[in-house]
Amino acid sequence: MGGQDKAFIPFAGQPLIVHAMARLAPQVAALAISAQGDAARFSRFDLPVLPDPVAGRQGPLAGILAAMIWAGHHGARHVVSVPVDGPFLPVDLARRLGCAAVPRLAICADRQHPTFGVWPSDLAQPLHDFLASGAVPRLRDFAAAVRAEWVDIPVPEAFENLNSPEDLARAERRQ
Repeated sequence: MGGQDKAFIPFAGQPLIVHAMARLAPQVAALAISAQGDAARFSRFDLPVLPDPVAGRQGPLAGILAAMIWAGHHGARHVVSVPVDGPFLPVDLARRLGCAAVPRLAICADRQHPTFGVWPSDLAQPLHDFLASGAVPRLRDFAAAVRAEWVDIPVPEAFENLNSPEDLARAERRQ
């Protein structure tokens, strides 16, 4: 997206983050934003901004770890993760994935979507160890290591990620 902060890229008249928040908020007890950089850019949302708790660019897993730590401090047993660039996420994603002893991640139309998931908060230490191991921090690798369960949600358009200006334009035309 040309180096822009995806959270603030306009889509259907609102920043992408507003779409993710609007769809996820009714499904969870609390929202938080996982983000690097200046947290003040999110001040208008009046939500906790969780920086990555590990050094280096660890990608989505570091954000999920930050959420697990934050959730654990608030007594939550699970974290629901969604990417900011997936504005069509199912309005019943949390229900469909449910809460279980193992992570439950979305799969649909023969495509896995590990950033759409429910993660037990007690995986914080194993995730921290995985990130500290020096392994390339691939979400699918961690999911396999903890024997994540893939849940079929047969609504492929719900998991569309807007990763390019072309994706954004195509999604705008669908609105």
